[in-house]
Amino acid sequence: MIELIIGGARSGKSAHAERQALDSGLRVTYLATAQALDEEMAQRIAHHRARRPAGWHSVEEPVALAGALARATAPERCVLVDCLTLWLSNVLLAGRDGEIEKLLETLPALPGRLLLVSNEVGWSIVPENALARRFRDEQGRLNQRVAALADRVTLVAAGLPLVLKQGASS
Repeated sequence: MIELIIGGARSGKSAHAERQALDSGLRVTYLATAQALDEEMAQRIAHHRARRPAGWHSVEEPVALAGALARATAPERCVLVDCLTLWLSNVLLAGRDGEIEKLLETLPALPGRLLLVSNEVGWSIVPENALARRFRDEQGRLNQRVAALADRVTLVAAGLPLVLKQGASS
């Protein structure tokens, strides 16, 4: 079962995904996509690590997400990916756009429970530079494509989850 959990910055989407993982009753793998390229990001990553339960297995993969998911998923496992937004940024900056199609091709065949966290970035102003506009557009397209594949899509705003899509098998 695939669930896409979207929301704005500091909306509570990661905390919601973590609660979903805990409530699943399955063994959990936390697949992190962030890179600590500066001190502020290192602090954000440390905060996320500190709130994870000790029994969760952690994997860090900033670009090759499809391969990491193929290795991490199993019928009796819940894999939480946090987040597709940072992953997409890493992919675009690395010039590895093919990773997007790899992910979308891989998702439907993955076993177990999969929680994918992503930012909703289209509710803001139009960015002033071409790279930022491309990122915003690619993120919107990625969210739509993942939502189409997902069994469940949840929007989190102000810490409150709103189910946008609930498949028959969820």
